[in-house]
Amino acid sequence: MSKKTKSLQPSTAMQTAAISAPSDSLPWGGLLALSMAAFITILTEALPAGLLPLISSGLDVSQAAAGQLVTIYAVGSLVAAIPLTTLTQGMRRRPLLLAAIAGFLVANTITAISPDYALTMVARFVAGISAGLLWALAAGYAARMAPDHLKGRAIAIAMVGTPLALSFGVPAGTFLGALVGWRACFGLMSGMTVILIVWVLAAVPDFAGESGNARRSVKGVVTLPGIRSVLLVVLTFVVAHNILYTYIAPFLARAEMEGQVDTVLLTFGMASLIGIWIIGVLIDRWLRVLTLASTALFGLASIAFWIGDEAPIAIYGATALWGLAFGGCATLFQTASAKTAGPAADLAQSMLVTAWNSAIAGGGMIGGVLLDQFGAGAFAPTMIALLIICFAVTLNARRHGFTA
Repeated sequence: MSKKTKSLQPSTAMQTAAISAPSDSLPWGGLLALSMAAFITILTEALPAGLLPLISSGLDVSQAAAGQLVTIYAVGSLVAAIPLTTLTQGMRRRPLLLAAIAGFLVANTITAISPDYALTMVARFVAGISAGLLWALAAGYAARMAPDHLKGRAIAIAMVGTPLALSFGVPAGTFLGALVGWRACFGLMSGMTVILIVWVLAAVPDFAGESGNARRSVKGVVTLPGIRSVLLVVLTFVVAHNILYTYIAPFLARAEMEGQVDTVLLTFGMASLIGIWIIGVLIDRWLRVLTLASTALFGLASIAFWIGDEAPIAIYGATALWGLAFGGCATLFQTASAKTAGPAADLAQSMLVTAWNSAIAGGGMIGGVLLDQFGAGAFAPTMIALLIICFAVTLNARRHGFTA
């Protein structure tokens, strides 16, 4: 071997080691842009609930009709997520992400200026379609931006906008709406969306879509080992959550806490932030354990709601446990789905979005039937039954879905 060849060996070895060694850095600028996208998505969805009287007056409709602005948004997400994600598998990812974000810009701008209820409903449907596409993209996008051993943490960072929107965005928007009007709130969200578009162009990398022979069908993805387990866990966990979340006011009325709904939900939101922080730190090593722990913690909270449903201190304690369990659940489920589906992550995420929105609707319907037929006292035992199923499915998904 020549001296020249020997002199090159250490340099080549170091270069190879540098390339193969996993990076411990995360692309914070891009991940926080995705987090802001999640924030705008949730705020667009939930803000009308805090502004119902103002929207009702502004559009000259009943509050029940104004409430359908939330319903039509969920319907848009439900019907669009899987078809749109299937049709756009071959598109480059950043233009697709920007198209989803632009949908919010158009929808919120129309909502801010529309004098007509029907036009506003169409705008909300468009916003829901954009949300279905964005949620299908977000987790897979975050995972592709991060090194393998930090993919779960990357998804957690991208999802932190969700609890922030629920904990602070909606209350702040409700307060601001009372000061400057509900239309100004939607206009402000349009301004935030313009900033987000610039941010995505500057900080979020582009990725290629799937090549023709790599694309999968819906049937091909849903039959992957573990995917159905993940979807069933999402359905049972989120239905249990929405039975209580949707009808929290009548539930609190049993303890004469009608005037404390905002305080209880603030407690839930603050605990959710702690939950997502814990999940973000630990998820890359303990996905299965954390999912089981979150389900068990939610079950414990449900038992506390059942036993102490007329004691304010018990309700606040149970609410804190509930928020802690729920805060990181979206990150857990999306990470499980992305890891299980592999290259088909985006299509699997669209199924998760559909399951999640179906669970929201299902929780509302089941909770309504329980409330009418048995009263709010029936919520907790029903939630416990659903969470037992959720825990059992997770426990059984050791090899695929929620792997050890």
